[in-house]
Amino acid sequence: MSDAMTTDALALPASELALLDARFPARSVPVGGGAVVSVRERGAGPALVCLHGIGSGAASWLSVALLLAPQARVIAWDAPGYGASTPLTPAAPSAADHAQRLHALLDALDVQSCVLVGHSLGAITAASAARKDSALASRIRRLVLISPAAGYGAPSRAEARAKVRTERLATLDELGIAGMAAKRAGRLVSDTASELARQWVRWNMARLNDGGYRQAVELLCNGDLIADLPPAMPVRVACGTLDVVTTPGACAEVARGCGVTLEAIDGAGHASYVERPEAVAALLREALAA
Repeated sequence: MSDAMTTDALALPASELALLDARFPARSVPVGGGAVVSVRERGAGPALVCLHGIGSGAASWLSVALLLAPQARVIAWDAPGYGASTPLTPAAPSAADHAQRLHALLDALDVQSCVLVGHSLGAITAASAARKDSALASRIRRLVLISPAAGYGAPSRAEARAKVRTERLATLDELGIAGMAAKRAGRLVSDTASELARQWVRWNMARLNDGGYRQAVELLCNGDLIADLPPAMPVRVACGTLDVVTTPGACAEVARGCGVTLEAIDGAGHASYVERPEAVAALLREALAA
């Protein structure tokens, strides 16, 4: 695939870029020590803080933010090393390191109470922040985990951990960010997803930073979401019925660890909030109202 073809394949319609820039623009928030976190924010009311997965970014929450803006202050971060966000210092930062950076962001934004949403890899950070012994737990009214990645940090998953690390980094080295986006982003949505949803997941993945992605691979490999459960506050766990990345069976195990029943997002793949934003917004609207 030529560079021109790759660039064209990873493009978003100009109308979508204009909507993103006008309604959900990125800004950099200083969080101390010379670090910044890039955030996108829309709406007013109770805070809803959204954490994206390993192949995505803050912009992916656009449709959900527009749907919820009348009821909530929707805040989506670019995780450390993503977008314009400063990477964490360790080469292999832990979930607790990410949660600490999230804490600094909420301090900077004066968010004293929120519903915290973690999608995929973002669920590992969210669960760490929601632990009973976490300094952030008192600020989280409710936790929502969508297609949560459990991580490979448990001692019993050592063999799988080594395989995932090797395969993820080999794919990055072979294809590069743009190549990964062109060839792998399609797994994030179902076969019935709209072309626009496909364009969004490809575009988001194409904007990854090499170093930030490598740190995120370490978080995925070393994280152990199950060990951080149950959280200190009420929780809902949901998964797209067509998710082939974090399957409904795997997500049901997370739900059991939380003492709740897995909720189905019908007809959605892994990036359910991109593919079925109305369904995810309804779930989050209920969480805000609870």
